[in-house]
Order: sequence, then structure tokens, then C-alpha cells
Amino acid sequence: MSEMNRLPEHERETNVLVEDAVGVWTEPPWRVLLHNDDVTTFEFVERMLQTIFKLSTVEAERIAWQAHLEGLAVVCVRPRTEAQHLVGKAIFAARLEGFPLMLTCEPDV
Repeated sequence: MSEMNRLPEHERETNVLVEDAVGVWTEPPWRVLLHNDDVTTFEFVERMLQTIFKLSTVEAERIAWQAHLEGLAVVCVRPRTEAQHLVGKAIFAARLEGFPLMLTCEPDV
């Protein structure tokens, strides 16, 4: 697996306990991936990573550069439902600004 798919151990989440009315179960971790495009501004990507994904300025810039240079970057690893929710928020924010920014999520296997 390439370097871009690795996260520091302290940023990596494993199974997360989720509780509902029936009981407790674990939800597997999913990776959120940022895809490069030639339209979305670097400034928007950095701001989105900071506000939606709660990344530091330095980490947001690093991930934005990685996506720009390599075409794809791992933003974070979260439980599936949280990863999908964050991706939806980020894409919605991008569309409001008129950007075609694409993020996806996939199982972290």
C-alpha cells in the first residue's frame, strides 16, 4: 500500500462502539479520500478540511498538497456512518461554492 494510505497511529481509529435501542455493536473503520481536480481552489480545499474535518492548518495543507501532487489523499479514518456523513457535508459545501470537488469513502482494510 502506498504512503498516502497510511496515517499516524494516533489518527487511526479501529472499531468504534455504537449504541442503539437494541444493543451495542462495532462499526468498521472507513477511509475518506480526497480526489484532485483542476477546478476546485486550493484555498477552498484547505478551508473545507479545517472546518468539516477539523484538521489543523498544517495537516489540511499537507493533505491538499498530497491530493494535488498524487491525485488522491487519505483525509481521515472514521466509522462508516461518520465517514459518509463528512463526505456528504464536504461535497454539499463544494457544490454551494460551484466546485466539482470529489471525496469518497471506502472500507479501511
